[in-house]
Amino acid sequence: MSHAIALRPSTTVALVVSSAVGLLAFLWPFLITPGSQLASQSSIVPWLFALVMVLVLAITFSEFIHARIDAKAIALLGILAAIITALRPLGAGLAGIEPIWVILILGARAMGPAFGFVLGTVSLAASAIITGGVGPWLPFQMIAAGWVGLGAGLLPRMAGRREVLLLAGYAVGACIAYGFVMNLWFWPFATSLPPQLAFAPGAGVVVNLEHWWRFTITTSLGFDIPRAALTAILILIAGRPILDALHRAARRARFQPQPMVGAS
Repeated sequence: MSHAIALRPSTTVALVVSSAVGLLAFLWPFLITPGSQLASQSSIVPWLFALVMVLVLAITFSEFIHARIDAKAIALLGILAAIITALRPLGAGLAGIEPIWVILILGARAMGPAFGFVLGTVSLAASAIITGGVGPWLPFQMIAAGWVGLGAGLLPRMAGRREVLLLAGYAVGACIAYGFVMNLWFWPFATSLPPQLAFAPGAGVVVNLEHWWRFTITTSLGFDIPRAALTAILILIAGRPILDALHRAARRARFQPQPMVGAS
């Protein structure tokens, strides 16, 4: 199978580093110790991590560009990102009704994990600019969407109905996980929460895990379950023809590294 963006050693390292920074940005509330500097400055830590993730993602994208991505892959990336950008406002203000995840998951499945990661991050950035959703939450959304695409591209090879069922099941888990992990970007400095739901700086991993879990179940599932259900249903209905169309596009494109000007 021809991937639109090859997983070379350098691009793999870039993905690993950006994902590691992303995990640290999300999980820091569970890693701090009582009396630490992070515990006393918990209200500004997410802003710092947002800035760091922007820089890391910029470096990651530059690595993909340096890897000489095929011009046809760039064109396809632009088309799918434009579709996601156009679809995203349809879910604005609704209880998790977001059809964008169908395109992201199917596109990543057909075009490969690296393409899926880039598609997720680029699409969320573009749609945020179009809809006015730019803020400190955006880098967190970008990396989380990138993981959704990366995971879809790494799923084991299957064919026919089994592949569609696999993707529908993955969609349920990925969409719920996206909502759960996105709560972590703002939960540490959310105000006016009951003590049993609020972040307790330096209270320890077990206590904060319990508080985050209660907060997520109470506030997030009403959005996460509809998002997961809609995505899975749409994949079951339209996944096969969309995948077939994307696979045909990949076969015809025969993605190859783009020669650099002046290269020997």
